[in-house]
Amino acid sequence: MDAPFPIRAGVPQDFDPVMELLLAAFHQNPDPDLHHVERGVFEPDRSLVVTDGDRLVGHAGAYTRELTVPGGVLPAAHVSLVVVAPTDRRRGLLTRLMHRQLRQLRDGGEPVAVLWASEGRIYPRYGYGMAAQRLELDVDLRETRVLDPAGPGAGAGPGAGPGVGSLRVGDPGRLRPELAAVYERLRPGRPGWSGRDDRWWRYVLADSPARQSGQTALRVVLHDGPTGPDGYALWRTVSDWDARGPKGRVRVIEAVAGSVDGYRALWRFLTGIDLSRALSFRFAALDEPLFQLVDEPRQLGAALADSLWVRLVDVAAALSARRYATGVDVVVDVTDPLLPENSGRWRLTGDREQARCVPTDEPADLACGVADLAAVYLGGPSLRSLADAGRVRELRHGAVAEANTAFGWDRAPAGIEIF
Repeated sequence: MDAPFPIRAGVPQDFDPVMELLLAAFHQNPDPDLHHVERGVFEPDRSLVVTDGDRLVGHAGAYTRELTVPGGVLPAAHVSLVVVAPTDRRRGLLTRLMHRQLRQLRDGGEPVAVLWASEGRIYPRYGYGMAAQRLELDVDLRETRVLDPAGPGAGAGPGAGPGVGSLRVGDPGRLRPELAAVYERLRPGRPGWSGRDDRWWRYVLADSPARQSGQTALRVVLHDGPTGPDGYALWRTVSDWDARGPKGRVRVIEAVAGSVDGYRALWRFLTGIDLSRALSFRFAALDEPLFQLVDEPRQLGAALADSLWVRLVDVAAALSARRYATGVDVVVDVTDPLLPENSGRWRLTGDREQARCVPTDEPADLACGVADLAAVYLGGPSLRSLADAGRVRELRHGAVAEANTAFGWDRAPAGIEIF
């Protein structure tokens, strides 16, 4: 099989043909400005390339970044740029790429891999589980209002008095150091968030014709609290009018805040932009506080979608790296056909302060495939829901109830950027 379609390590010169293949596969037009920024995050030494003669017909890459998990931050391969030429499908090329990549990740020491899936049916075959979901909001701004604080001790709202905070609108590039500082302060407590160095901030803030696509340039609003910046939002707007007047749309890219006042102020600003009648936001968390801040939550127009898919490359290291909402002592019998080192019985002990996962000969309390264990890894889908679906088997009565609480977390995981 390797003779006509060999797999080799990537080189810098592969970037252009990889991008051409991806653009064709995802039905997109070239964007030289974005192309330049994407080249800056491309890691050829982490690429696997399939060729047929002088043609590049398949590719799988990864980025070197950190991932926040419940109670910790760990190195995680951010798998991306996965593509097979449409002329060479159904030849097992993707399977070979995924198998080769997983073996390299295992040997390289990253305990976890994470990706965004173009189609949900693809990656469970390779041990990935849907570990985080998101809400896509389509807000009718004419029917939605952010409420003022209420109750004993509540503040008077942004702009009402000293110490409450203020908003600044500015150029994303110039405000990048402050955006990065806010992000870094919040990141350790936000499961699903990825590390961002300067290269990745350039990528996130890159403003190109393809990203604008009929929208305005990228804009930023920063919230300053009593101790400095504590939240920001990135957004664009789309102008539109009809016989009744303006009906513009606000497209929110990111909205993050580390304080109640900052969060409320940002969303009051975003939902009150002049000449707009609708707002869309693709990356709302399942526990997004906005639902508790508006007078009519139904008008947020929420639709459920998947976000992060996780693969436990090293089960023992991955389970030891995260923390657990309550004390846990459970033996899990794991099956992993692609990485046999993960198969077997593992005793997991841990709590909110520490965790340890070691091989054991003790009887198993639970049994599951590695993709099912990955699905609950970030504290998103509950272990109980997987058990009720028959994907996790309870071998000791009460084990699901005990482990279900432990694998949860106080904040839902959220993938806020596609990489």
